[in-house]
Amino acid sequence: MTPPRSDRLHDRAPAAHAAGPQADPLTIVREVAHAARAALGPVEAAVGLVLGSGLGGVAHQIEGARRVSYADLPHLAPSTVAGHQGELVVGHWQGKQVAALAGRVHRYEGHDWNQVTLPIRLLAALGVQVLVVTNAAGAVHTGMQPGDLMLIRDHINLTGGNPLIGPNEPALGPRFPDMTAAYDAVLADLAWRVAKAHGIRLCQGVYCGLVGPSYETPAEVKMLAILGADAVGMSTVAEVIVARHMGLRVLGLSCVTNLGAGLGEGELDHGHVAEVARDATAQMTRLVAGFVAALPDLAVAPRVL
Repeated sequence: MTPPRSDRLHDRAPAAHAAGPQADPLTIVREVAHAARAALGPVEAAVGLVLGSGLGGVAHQIEGARRVSYADLPHLAPSTVAGHQGELVVGHWQGKQVAALAGRVHRYEGHDWNQVTLPIRLLAALGVQVLVVTNAAGAVHTGMQPGDLMLIRDHINLTGGNPLIGPNEPALGPRFPDMTAAYDAVLADLAWRVAKAHGIRLCQGVYCGLVGPSYETPAEVKMLAILGADAVGMSTVAEVIVARHMGLRVLGLSCVTNLGAGLGEGELDHGHVAEVARDATAQMTRLVAGFVAALPDLAVAPRVL
């Protein structure tokens, strides 16, 4: 689950970065990639990180970091959610060159799917080959508890939309991308071994994506369990669809911050969710750091667009 909106203002409203409905998606990706390189210099990162709720601190561990705000790049929407910095950060971490999205934007903030997923296309255009996606989520499986980490083996898309709807640009990916292995089994097995070596408790399961921003009802949580979901959240699914569309290999990790409605006592509270996310940050950071360190060296392959 994601924390509530913050009250902070931005120099530019999201609408200033919105790509019009008739905009050419290839041109948009070219323009934002060109602007990112102009702001950051050469980017040679084969590993991309999406730092969800509670993991923003990883961006401050990156050595030789170069940063640019989403608000300063064309077409990117600035994040309005507390805990999401809204920056692209590149540099050296755990022996690898990485490009990190410090925070994400969500459909429920009023952005369309193209804006929600454009940062993923930007990473792919810059040469990222492996994408690590993290999020905070609510437990659907009764065996999970707040503070648990979950390796995402698959997902269910109940957002009511798909970021690939509309004309397809072959330079970005195929019309009908295969999602049989949306989450790379080799990467998942590596994360599992890292967790075991570091003594980190790691569950595995299916993540279900909903739009939000309201939490699920108890009846909806029961429905999700029947459908096969183990955790539920308001992000990630569209990002992974676009990542696979552009040929990226994906590792997905969830931090369980709360029990789904009806599985525990009392009402769901954003403050408690954020507190659990902060408490689990150290474990998630150790896991992601160990995973990145254990990755074999990867060639950077900037897209020719």
